[in-house]
Amino acid sequence: MAEAELAERECEACTSDDDPLQGEELDELHERVNQDVWDVVDEHHLEGTYAFEDFGDALEFAYEVGELAEEEWHHPDIHLSWGEVVVEMWTHKIDGLFETDFVMAARMDRIYDEGDYEPDDEE
Repeated sequence: MAEAELAERECEACTSDDDPLQGEELDELHERVNQDVWDVVDEHHLEGTYAFEDFGDALEFAYEVGELAEEEWHHPDIHLSWGEVVVEMWTHKIDGLFETDFVMAARMDRIYDEGDYEPDDEE
């Protein structure tokens, strides 16, 4: 699975000489994260929305994402609400997206999948 492979990559810091990803490079990496969660917004940042059964699960997930961010020193904006966590992420040094943003997104997808957080569909 491409998502798992991406999650195993190193989070490599960019330099201010690096250019933000655009076009095909951006599209190829976007295809390797959970398409039901992540959107590329204006070729500038990623926005991911995760659904939960309740506030407690959302809070636990947000905490785990925070732990990952501290470990990798790559910090997304995390918005916590009842039954939902929205994550916004880009590389501030280049004011755009870099491969590391997608590596982090893939790791968040893995945290979500392994945590069995997905809500039951009750219709």
